Amino acid sequence: MAQPTASTTNTAPQVRSGKIAGLLREIVRHRISYYFMLPFMLLFMTFTVAPVLTSVGLSFTYYNILESPRWVGLGNYRLLFVDDDVFLTAVANTLKFAVVTGPVSYVMAFLLAWLISQIPVRYRFLYTFFYYTPAITSAVAMTVVWTYLFSGDRYGLINNWLMQLGILNEPFLWLQDIRTIMPVLIVVSLWMSMGIGFLSFLAGLQNVPKDMYEAGAIDGVKYRWQQLWYITIPSVKPQLLFGAVMQIVFSLQVFDVSVQLAGLPSPLYAGHTIMTHLFDYAFIRFEMGYAASIAVVLFLLMVGLNRVIFKILGSKE
Repeated sequence: MAQPTASTTNTAPQVRSGKIAGLLREIVRHRISYYFMLPFMLLFMTFTVAPVLTSVGLSFTYYNILESPRWVGLGNYRLLFVDDDVFLTAVANTLKFAVVTGPVSYVMAFLLAWLISQIPVRYRFLYTFFYYTPAITSAVAMTVVWTYLFSGDRYGLINNWLMQLGILNEPFLWLQDIRTIMPVLIVVSLWMSMGIGFLSFLAGLQNVPKDMYEAGAIDGVKYRWQQLWYITIPSVKPQLLFGAVMQIVFSLQVFDVSVQLAGLPSPLYAGHTIMTHLFDYAFIRFEMGYAASIAVVLFLLMVGLNRVIFKILGSKE
């Protein structure tokens, strides 16, 4: 077997140094553009990258705020996945919630945006306002309304209606029964899910060139559903990708609705999610190292799911 010569062994470092030198020359050449990017990059590094790296570092320590962080290695992660049954329940609840609310609210937001884009322009603002209002209303205000609807006494609207119809003989504890807590959370979250993704879909649909539909009509596209499948959806692929990413974040970070409706902790942890588990250890028990490990797991879960979405909806462009 031929032995590598000195010239071949020095090739890789030379290539790397050449790339670095070329990058530095490009930065100097386009320094004005980088000056404009500098404020955003500083804020991004300070308030996004630095906290993430700090959380990763703290996840390998025992830190209770009062004492200095003490290195424990993988102890937090071992405890998280081996001994913490409540965390595993929270993961199961979060995934169950995300599997239902994610695809349903995503498709519902796109279809509603598509239907609104079909009506006359002067009526679009009114319909958009009606569907977007639950998303901009505070979770506390919305849960007050839903708590009244699902109240466990005879004065709750759902119980009152069902008792008047003869379906129930006595009030049902919707927010205390472990069988109904998660369905109620899903219903409320779907009601509040017409957020940024819905607006991005609507904006993308309104910017599809009209001549594409005219060209499609010449090529034999006759019906609205054919226009939707062959013209509209390919034209709004960037908005579909953005909406999918935002929906993943929304589904995995469910917190306010769960706490306001089911409490913390919820009965038998039926409404417990990863975010409520993180909040419990971070701001009630003040075990910041353990809470950081929960945050890292949630972060990796989001990144993994987003990579899957990029594989499905992303493109080289």
